Amino acid sequence: METIGEDLRQMIRTPLASSHVEALRAAGKVVTYPKGTVMAQPGEKANRFVYVEEGEIEVVNPFTGERHYSSTIGPTQFMGEISLLYGGTASLPLRTVVDTRVIEVPRETFLTLMSQIPEMSDIIITVFAARRRRQLDERRSGLYLIGEEVDRNVRRIAEFASRNRLPYASVPLHSPEAEASAKSCSIDARTPAVIFGSKVPITDATPDKIARLLGLNIDFSGDEHFDVLIVGGGPAGVAAAVYAGAEGLRALVVEDIALGGQAGTSSRIENYMGFPTGISGADLLWRGEVQAMKFGARFAMPRRVTALEVQDDGAFCAMFENGQRVRVGSVVVASGVQYRRLPLERLADFEGSGVYYSATDMEARYCKDTEAVIIGGGNSAGQAAMFLCRYARCVRVLVRGASLAASMSSYLTSRLEADRGITIEYNCEVTALEGGEHLESITIRDAKTGQSRKVATRALFIMVGAAPNTEWLSGLVKLDDKGFVITGVGSPASPFATSYPGIFAVGDVRAGSVKRVASAVGEGSVVISKVWEHINQKSS
Repeated sequence: METIGEDLRQMIRTPLASSHVEALRAAGKVVTYPKGTVMAQPGEKANRFVYVEEGEIEVVNPFTGERHYSSTIGPTQFMGEISLLYGGTASLPLRTVVDTRVIEVPRETFLTLMSQIPEMSDIIITVFAARRRRQLDERRSGLYLIGEEVDRNVRRIAEFASRNRLPYASVPLHSPEAEASAKSCSIDARTPAVIFGSKVPITDATPDKIARLLGLNIDFSGDEHFDVLIVGGGPAGVAAAVYAGAEGLRALVVEDIALGGQAGTSSRIENYMGFPTGISGADLLWRGEVQAMKFGARFAMPRRVTALEVQDDGAFCAMFENGQRVRVGSVVVASGVQYRRLPLERLADFEGSGVYYSATDMEARYCKDTEAVIIGGGNSAGQAAMFLCRYARCVRVLVRGASLAASMSSYLTSRLEADRGITIEYNCEVTALEGGEHLESITIRDAKTGQSRKVATRALFIMVGAAPNTEWLSGLVKLDDKGFVITGVGSPASPFATSYPGIFAVGDVRAGSVKRVASAVGEGSVVISKVWEHINQKSS
């Protein structure tokens, strides 16, 4: 299956051409650093591109100060990671092994060079992506989680990092690694913790705090103006960002949880063209994000739009949950849908502690030695079943209707029916959840017979229903009776135009849309031509 990048240990290295190096030299400056110089620290702004002409740089373990990888960065290689594209921060320390001469190019200048020299851009982004993949595979990072398996708040950080493809290390509470790291930070080794880089624990860690440390959550001054605000980082929103950036529009994407939307919760997408062996939703959207950032699009997360106002000049003012705001010339509503929360007692008690809404590598770890139960009959539920059966003792799929024919692709239905580790039960619903601090069992009711039975499980996945995320639109556009945005009724004429000029809707949030990744990507790509037309009409 495809991932976010190549395997750094196996890929054939392509050095920068001499013309690329000369372009870097002309745009930057040559600096020599003595042996032992710290070139980057976790949390330090990624503000420059560093090309090594002579010498050697090593990645350092943030806790021990020792070399982290056996390989180092030598002449004709370069420092950096994908965070350089969005002005994020370094995730691991780097240090010179010997006196080292480098070419340094300021970030903004470097991004301009990337746009002007696509061949150089391709080489650098390929290496950056491979480095991120290696960090994810080996779980090496300055972000260190202790006790993810027992603490819900630490699991929230793990989920945020995992879904956004942010590298982190996780160790069990009371393990030797946890004891050693707790000692280095002078904290209680018996308490779950989140540590970042400098051996300082983060108190009351939240996704927002982590995003700020990593440079993901942008602060806005209030007078910043963007050509287009894209609300939602699913397939439609990220595709819109790619095309907006490519067309030279100043684009801002805001996402309140993680890139990918519902597609991001899918462990494997097999019916998206160009990926015959499949790709996870999170990996697909991460690739799209990198592509959009290469063209200059900006991303802010976790960030939620709470209201949208129209100003006297026809522009829009978007307000965020933290009180900040930005001015935008147009809006693309790509906020998608979310799985419905079932009306079950104690549901909130078990969310994140046995009840999940996505099936990724992180949730799969909690399925070991238990029966995983999935509620839902769509493709996401089917892919989750195929994925989780590799980890769980067995998988039970509960379908409210009498068939999967209308809701799941036939190739997926056939696989589920052929897999001995998967059981499909029709005309069923969950009526009760039980457990202490963690889910322990559920009650299943057969709608035909009315009989109920209890099933022991520590992992229930809810993948049913689709509630649109449209409350923030402040009544500006017409919605249907289910809350989906009605399109094809506004100006300029477009299937994606809403009832208010300058506001467009694409993807799952649009009434009548086809709920498929390919459709969402297509809509996000096409809508930008009308956004461009709207912006030009206002400026003329």
